[in-house]
Amino acid sequence: MVRQNRSWFALITFCAASALVAALGLAILIASATVAFALAQSFNIHRNGEVASTATFDGMITDARCGARHAKDSNKSPAECSRMCVRKGEQYLLVDGEKRYTLSGNPQVIERLAGQRVKVSGKLDGQTIQVSSAKPL
Repeated sequence: MVRQNRSWFALITFCAASALVAALGLAILIASATVAFALAQSFNIHRNGEVASTATFDGMITDARCGARHAKDSNKSPAECSRMCVRKGEQYLLVDGEKRYTLSGNPQVIERLAGQRVKVSGKLDGQTIQVSSAKPL
């Protein structure tokens, strides 16, 4: 058996080159995964923007503090209770069974219909409806 005599310098050069190739491959893999993730996020943002068209929702306009159940011993109607809570800093909600949507935009219409079952038209953005119109049911 013939034994080859290689220098320690050749061994170190080979190990360094192998480590460099492995690091470069890993960097390319991570960079391409990052680009793919960013493109997917960008696509979802644009797609969600297109979905935000006007829709209609049925429910009761109330406030975020009381929800659909106002205190019975307050001697106030649901409309009066909702308006009072909103004046104290709460937001108007549209409650439809278990679904709850925060209402924004067109405050005169929302306040006028507080405590009533309504049909609201507007754009849904997450859990917030940008109200364009509302009418009692």
